[in-house]
Amino acid sequence: MANGYTGKILRVNLTTNEISSIDTSEYEQWVGGHGMGSAIFWDLVPDKTIDGFDPRNVVTLMPSPLAGTLAPCTGRTEVQGIGVHAYPTAWFTRSNFGGSFAAQVKWAGWDGIVVEGKADKPVWISIVDDKVTINDASDKGDGLWGLTTSKTQKAIWDKVTNKHRYPGWLAIGNGYTTQRPAVVCIGPAGEHLGRIATLVHGGGSSAGQGGFGGVFGSKNLKAISVLGTGSVPVADSKALIEARVAFAKSQFDIDNPQDGQFYMPGQGSDPPVAVVESNHVTGCTSCAMPCRRRYVDGVCNESQCGEVHWYITATTDDVIYGTIDLVQEYGLNISDVSIDDNNRYLLQLYKEGILGPGKQIDSSPLPMEEIINGTQAGAEAYIHAIAYREGIGNDLAEGLMRAAQKWGTAEKDLETGRLFMPGYGIMWHSWFPAVYWAYGSILSDRDINEHDFSSMPTYLPADEAIKRYTDILSPYNDPFMMDYNWQGKDGTNMAAAIATGIYSESKAKLVAWHRDFTRFWKQTLNFCESFQSKGLISGAAPDYKGFTPGMEINMLKAVTGKDLSLIDGLNLGRKIYTLDRAIWALQGRTRDQEVFAPWVYKPGTGEGEVQPAGGSTKKNAPMWDGSGWSYQAAGDMFLDWNAFEEWKTKFYKLEGWDTKTGQPTRPTLEKLGLKNVADELEAKGRLGSLV
Repeated sequence: MANGYTGKILRVNLTTNEISSIDTSEYEQWVGGHGMGSAIFWDLVPDKTIDGFDPRNVVTLMPSPLAGTLAPCTGRTEVQGIGVHAYPTAWFTRSNFGGSFAAQVKWAGWDGIVVEGKADKPVWISIVDDKVTINDASDKGDGLWGLTTSKTQKAIWDKVTNKHRYPGWLAIGNGYTTQRPAVVCIGPAGEHLGRIATLVHGGGSSAGQGGFGGVFGSKNLKAISVLGTGSVPVADSKALIEARVAFAKSQFDIDNPQDGQFYMPGQGSDPPVAVVESNHVTGCTSCAMPCRRRYVDGVCNESQCGEVHWYITATTDDVIYGTIDLVQEYGLNISDVSIDDNNRYLLQLYKEGILGPGKQIDSSPLPMEEIINGTQAGAEAYIHAIAYREGIGNDLAEGLMRAAQKWGTAEKDLETGRLFMPGYGIMWHSWFPAVYWAYGSILSDRDINEHDFSSMPTYLPADEAIKRYTDILSPYNDPFMMDYNWQGKDGTNMAAAIATGIYSESKAKLVAWHRDFTRFWKQTLNFCESFQSKGLISGAAPDYKGFTPGMEINMLKAVTGKDLSLIDGLNLGRKIYTLDRAIWALQGRTRDQEVFAPWVYKPGTGEGEVQPAGGSTKKNAPMWDGSGWSYQAAGDMFLDWNAFEEWKTKFYKLEGWDTKTGQPTRPTLEKLGLKNVADELEAKGRLGSLV
């Protein structure tokens, strides 16, 4: 194979110690990333109902065919398998991380990695080009088990390269490199099977959602290291260079660069304190729009977004800096441990006397006053307790929703919104009033964390912004896809909400378009969030014109030779999303489970009224008043139960699913080329009906 592909996918069975390969051509129709991951999981996991901690669970780590080339913003790795975090059912799910891992996998000669089984002792996998070994990670071996993530990576660097350091050349077989291996690993939280444990790569790249750190821990897998000396062939190198230059020019004045121009702070990268250390920008391999920083003293390197403000009670710069790296070192999902978001709940329970030493909820060994006062000792004790499952940390390691269920506080606090989780035990994250985000999450398996429509371009008049979106959103091209009309606090606007707003068929089209678009153009090709959040409409371009879909199309063609249109990609995205949907159906997903927490349906619980912190306050929602468009405030949005249920029916009809169960139907599956999937669903009694 050529043109973006190496021709083989690595398969490692930890139970049997068997190392083999899968011919990439068997899965090339799925292109790469998420598409290949879903198809491989379907084929290799006969029983989709197993638990995420079951050794039979298969985890895939899939780059895209663009990884390791000059295609910008494609240096990410898609992780898939049965997760362990979501509540009450941990679905087949996905996560994703950036850095250099994806490129190194490709340079080592692999199109992806498949891990199955469970080792009988702690191990780590070393990949050096085509040489793959399963190595002892226990104290009797390389001593990696028990180490934090940074120490694990450093130890593996030394082991693989014999302590080689840049700039000298390192001989690897018949090749040479100046690089250290790219390592993805777990910390103590993963070793102790934390449901909120993450996979960590580099200084701040994590696969945060899904609990894949705990899944690795259940397999006794500490780390995967990869070092490659090869390259990735491309179909048209000249066209690829031209596409990269065109992308750079769409974002920056590259002929007249200015200081700081190539740093993209929009992802919340800056720590919430004055930056005084010398630093430089950095990004994933092939990045042309770096969103991270590296500091001379090494503190908070590459950390961004929630990691830099999770310990909200801290008031001094030294404590803020000192706590930023903790979640990465121990390998924990910032969403579930953040005092700024979910675990402000702990402080509320403590203030009310429900939680504390010897109370109804015993807080031991947490020093609650230290945490409230924002001390370094408080933060370290808190993270340590969760990572090692000590005392109340054992409950919190299960995820806050499972902890609240155990404590008996969940039912009441999900009614009021104090437990601010809108669905599946996942923290609040801009779900409303950006309803495409909320609907997309509840119709999937996790918080989608996709910002394509979360912040409207208010630098454009509302009617102009809507026209630009309408022109791009083929094949529907329906302006009301962007209408945020909702029923209002008093319910008097319900007719507009149903006709053109958040409960309309138009909104069903937007959610369907976005599920299909992200499944292929983002998660299969692994374009990063920074890239595609600027693709539709871009404030950086002189005319505010985004580069989607032309830029993605040109890069895919230049690398692989595949001449896919936007609609071609959307159709493949729909096929991938429907395959995922079939997996969830086999796992027991029905329409009745696709509902929000009770507080979402109640007045007074909208964003800015109950939300503890963070997220989008969204005062720029476009609404149609019958004659024109204008930006309106919608920060207090809540849903109407019956209207949302009617909207689900519209969405299921649009997708060709069973409106009573939400399960895919045979005509839909066969139209997408998934007859074998329809056969399995029917055999298991999970096939939907159009009747």
